[in-house]
Amino acid sequence: MRDEKKLNPKPKFRKPVFAKKSLGQNFLVDQSYINKIISALDPNKDETIIEIGAGRGALTERLIEKAGEVIAIELDRNLIPVLQNKFGKNENFILFEQDALKINFKQILSTQHSALDIKLVANLPYYISTAILQRIIEQSEIFSEIVLMLQREVVERITAEPGNKERGFLTVLVEAEFSAGKLFDVPPTAFAPVPKVWSSVVRLTTKDNSGDKILNKNLFREVVSLGFMQKRKTILNNLKNASGILSERFENKGGIIRVLERLNIEPIRRAETLTFTEWKSLCNYLNGET
Repeated sequence: MRDEKKLNPKPKFRKPVFAKKSLGQNFLVDQSYINKIISALDPNKDETIIEIGAGRGALTERLIEKAGEVIAIELDRNLIPVLQNKFGKNENFILFEQDALKINFKQILSTQHSALDIKLVANLPYYISTAILQRIIEQSEIFSEIVLMLQREVVERITAEPGNKERGFLTVLVEAEFSAGKLFDVPPTAFAPVPKVWSSVVRLTTKDNSGDKILNKNLFREVVSLGFMQKRKTILNNLKNASGILSERFENKGGIIRVLERLNIEPIRRAETLTFTEWKSLCNYLNGET
């Protein structure tokens, strides 16, 4: 299957490969920011690093020098031979031609003799960054740490504190699995071609949820999504749109108002004011906690 294929090195001379607008490619070329990302990730010889979107290999080259194993994932078939030619002779380099939106990290890792500690690094295309981030969240238990470069507005959204208007569905999904912290901004001039927006780098550190579990992750996503459905509305008015099994769960607990009062969540609050702990308590209560 083409989108999940391990590639063997076949070094050849190739013409320069230019960024594809259709894939949202903006290659990081400023060495100072490459150094800052590598420093933030801090790869070492007992770690496997997964890199999404290896591109021309600016980060890959440094990762190969420092990490025990580098698994590079690239979709652009024109860049595959470039990466093979540059790095194929390195024993700790593995290249997959694959769509980041279809990545099954467990399946990739199961084919390798990977180190126990897995980190991920990526410069994500702006137009699909949210979708890829949700894909990463779904498989969060694999990673000890993630360093991502995203559009600055996306980083502001996923690190927004309760009460911040930027806070939304994605913020709470990230909080469910990670501790998130913005590291630094990256100007458009650090890329080729130069994008129209600023980027930011964020670190996501996997939480130890052993004593603080979400009992039903599908229910959690459904409730949080509904709560943020119309951000200007109160949490009560948004949750009134519950249907099917979710509606039954509220009714079995005495109705939406009673559920919110039971958890000391004022019905007139808006979704962005709720803390992660309040979302978790609400969903666990609906799942059966007394």
